[in-house]
Amino acid sequence: MTLHIAPYTEEYHDRLVQIWLRAVSQTHDFLMEEDIRFYYEMVQNGALRAVEIWVCLNPEQEPIGFIGLDGPKIEMLFVDPLHHGQGTGTKLIRHAEQLKGRGLQVDVNEQNPKAHAFYKKYGFVQIGRSELDGSGKPFPLIHMQLQ
Repeated sequence: MTLHIAPYTEEYHDRLVQIWLRAVSQTHDFLMEEDIRFYYEMVQNGALRAVEIWVCLNPEQEPIGFIGLDGPKIEMLFVDPLHHGQGTGTKLIRHAEQLKGRGLQVDVNEQNPKAHAFYKKYGFVQIGRSELDGSGKPFPLIHMQLQ
């Protein structure tokens, strides 16, 4: 399957929010429904417009995943669960690496071992840890950097 990376445009917004929701619902089982609603509001109302977003499109030009960058930091990477394990996330990271170089960084929820393993497999190593996430909620983060 040939995938294409395209810059974010507003036409993708609602579809990316739905990808985010499906992915988080499947992979973030440590979140309560109220937590998902809290973060959903952030994603729906501005988070996608606050960072540099790149969208992975399938051959039909439909979004199947996206990455959000703030300089060399990956602020978000979400893939539609129907496409997990098919190289979409890797393609997005490779695109980010081409744009930003090998100094990429990412924060991963400690309670999301699959995401931690994904980044570790790609070559990211732990460089720190925080007890709270970026919103001050008690979801510890593992800080990682591409080596």
